[in-house]
Amino acid sequence: METSFTSAVVILLLVTDPIGNIPLFVSLLRHVAPKRRVLVIVRECAIALAVLLICVPFGSSLLELFGLSERSLNLAGGVILFLIALRMIFHGPEGIFGETASGEPFIVPLAIPSIAGPAAIATVVLLVSRAPQRLPEWLLAVTV
Repeated sequence: METSFTSAVVILLLVTDPIGNIPLFVSLLRHVAPKRRVLVIVRECAIALAVLLICVPFGSSLLELFGLSERSLNLAGGVILFLIALRMIFHGPEGIFGETASGEPFIVPLAIPSIAGPAAIATVVLLVSRAPQRLPEWLLAVTV
């Protein structure tokens, strides 16, 4: 079955879960100054976009370089999500992901794994590996 551009965009929207990430962003940015929050959100979204855009042309090559299969990528992503879930359940007084020196999250956990998580990266790699001749289309789908 061939994936269309529209279905690729819908799949990426589902796996990045912009609506579901709102509570995480709100809770992690509660100590950040209101004016700075917008900059942090834009920065984290830009980092996530960059990660996904890098995975479009180089994702399959990176998997081959490390000797990984698509199945092992899916399994590793599941393990990472499981560990994050355990940390959410059994967190200490410093919070789920700990506090940074400035109290402002940087890359983890907002950009990666919340937006550009294992599911989003695996989706991008699978899209490209199934139809590498449509690379410009996949780049556009990730950007949308």
